[in-house]
Amino acid sequence: MGRKVTVATCALNQWALDFEGNLQRILKSIEIAKHRGARYRLGPELEICGYGCWDHYYESDTLLHSLQVLAALLESPVTQDIICDVGMPVMHRNVRYNCRVIFLNRKILLIRPKMALANEGNYRELRWFTPWSRSRQTEEYFLPRMLQDLTKQETVPFGDAVLSTQDTCIGSEVCEELWTPHSPHVDMGLDGVEIFTNASGSHHMLRKAHARVDLVTMATTKNGGIYLLANQKGCDGDRLYYDGCALIAMNGSIFAQGSQFSLDDVEVLTATLDLEDIRSYRAEISSRNLAASRVSPYPRVKVDFALSCHEDLLEPVSEPIEWKYHSPAEEIRWGCWCAREGVEAGSGGSDGKESVCDVGDGFDPWVSKIPRRRAWQPTPSCLENLMDRGACRATVHGVAKSRTRLSDWHTVLPGPLPPSPAALPSGRLGALRPGLRACSRHCN
Repeated sequence: MGRKVTVATCALNQWALDFEGNLQRILKSIEIAKHRGARYRLGPELEICGYGCWDHYYESDTLLHSLQVLAALLESPVTQDIICDVGMPVMHRNVRYNCRVIFLNRKILLIRPKMALANEGNYRELRWFTPWSRSRQTEEYFLPRMLQDLTKQETVPFGDAVLSTQDTCIGSEVCEELWTPHSPHVDMGLDGVEIFTNASGSHHMLRKAHARVDLVTMATTKNGGIYLLANQKGCDGDRLYYDGCALIAMNGSIFAQGSQFSLDDVEVLTATLDLEDIRSYRAEISSRNLAASRVSPYPRVKVDFALSCHEDLLEPVSEPIEWKYHSPAEEIRWGCWCAREGVEAGSGGSDGKESVCDVGDGFDPWVSKIPRRRAWQPTPSCLENLMDRGACRATVHGVAKSRTRLSDWHTVLPGPLPPSPAALPSGRLGALRPGLRACSRHCN
C-alpha cells in the first residue's frame, strides 16, 4: 500500500445566487485538481450558492437550486474517481444547516454540518443557520428524490463524523471552527485523523492572513497532520472582499500558498505529501500520545477508496516553503480598495449619498474616514489616488500574468495593455471602477 497522497484545495470567485456560474467554477477546479493527480478536492464554504446570500437563505428556492447543482456535480464525469468536498445549505428535520457535502463516484459519503457559527463583526450566520451541537454523533438524512435517483441511496450519514479511507483518515472543519478555543481538529487528531480540511468564507481584514497561517501551523505543530484551507475570493455580490489565501500545511510547515489578491476566478493548490511523515512526527510526542489514549472516538464512515497509489516509492514529494506576506500598504493598495470601490461606483451606494469606506474591522481608522466618491467625481485626495494606482497595478500585473484575459483588459480600458502600471496614464485611473458585474472580472 502506498503512503504518498496528493490533495487539492482552492479559492473560487463565487457569486451569491449565481448557481450556473458557481457550478462551472467548481467543475473547473475539480478538473484542474484531477489533472494534477489529486484524489481529494476541497472547496470554499457555501460555494454552491455563494456565501453572501443573506436573507435569500430563507427562501426554499435557494435550497432547491443548491440541490440541483449538487445533482449536476454528482452526474458529471469530471467528479469521478476523486473525493469532492463542496459547501451548501441543507435542511434537515426542518432546521437549516451550513454543510459540507462529501461525495465520491455518485455516492454521498457524509453531510457534515457546521458546529460553530460566526456571528461577530461582519458575520450574521446565526440569523440563517443553526449550529450542529451534537459532538461525535450522526443521524440519517433522507435524500430528496432527485438525489436518490442519481445515487441509489435512500439515506446518508448527517453529523459529526470522519472519513476512513483505505490508507488514511480525513476530518472536516468549517471556517469559524478553526478560530474557536477548542477546535474540532484537536480531538480529531488525537483520534487518528491525519488530514484536516477547512472550508472558509473569510473576508479580508488587515493582517488577517497572519492569523490564518498562525492558526494552521500551530494546529499541525502540536498535533501533526496535513491541513487544507480553502476560501472564497472576490466580492460575492456583498459589501465584503474575500481574499483567498488558500493553503496546504503539514507538521507545522507550509507546502502551498495561494494568492491573496488575484484576477483568476479559479485558483487550485495541490501538494504531494508522505503520510509516514505524519506518523513518525506524532510518535515522537509522548504528551500527545497520552492524550490520544483517552480521547473519545469519532464515528467513522468507511470509504472503499485510497488517496495514495500502490507504486509511489519514487514519486517526489512537495517541499516546504516560506509564506510570503504583503505589507500593510500592499494589502490596502492591492486589495480591498480596488474591489470595494468597483462595487460602490457601480451601485451608487445604498442610499445615493456619500458613503464611508467600510473595508473590514481590521482597517486603520484613517482609512475608514476617507469619503467615497461617485464615479463622476474627481479624486479628492492624494491618498485615494495612491490607492487607485495600486488597483491599477493589481489589474495590469494580473492581466499580464494571465495573457488569456487580455480581452478583459479591453473592456476596462481601450488600447493596448501597458507594459507596466507606471505606464498607465493617470487620467485613466478612474476607469478602473467598473460596475458590480464587471468587478468580479477585473478587480479581484
